[in-house]
Amino acid sequence: MGGCRRNFRGLAFALSVVMAGIVCAQSTHEPGIDMSPELKAIFEAKVKSEWEALKNKNKKAYGDLLADDFQGVEVDGKGERTRSQAMNEVAAENVFNYSLWGFKEFSLAPGAALVIYEVTMQFPPQAVVRYSRVYISEVWVKRGGEWKELHYQETHVK
Repeated sequence: MGGCRRNFRGLAFALSVVMAGIVCAQSTHEPGIDMSPELKAIFEAKVKSEWEALKNKNKKAYGDLLADDFQGVEVDGKGERTRSQAMNEVAAENVFNYSLWGFKEFSLAPGAALVIYEVTMQFPPQAVVRYSRVYISEVWVKRGGEWKELHYQETHVK
């Protein structure tokens, strides 16, 4: 049953992306257009806040960035995480340091954006694996006047 639920959620997310594309195609808004420098700066600051919260094990600061219906998928193969699951994992984070680069931000629709970047994570000196590099895609939505992260997807980069 769990596999069916995960497949349904994945299908539901894919359909929502397709529907957003249809809505965008029917509106005067053009998806995929580069954003203003001001909006790009907002997203880059939010991503930095996200990683600072993880590095500092700040569950509240991390949770404040996430939408209530957040879904995230990490490279660990454990499947999707809800907002509460992701927040509960913050205490176990072992990110010692990180560097962010390669930001690309795209408008998907009014109040929706795609942010893509890479992060190189450094783990504590005693860790078996010292570094990990991942390519990240995040979907952000504007709700109640605030930008919230709706979806997070990591892919391991060698």
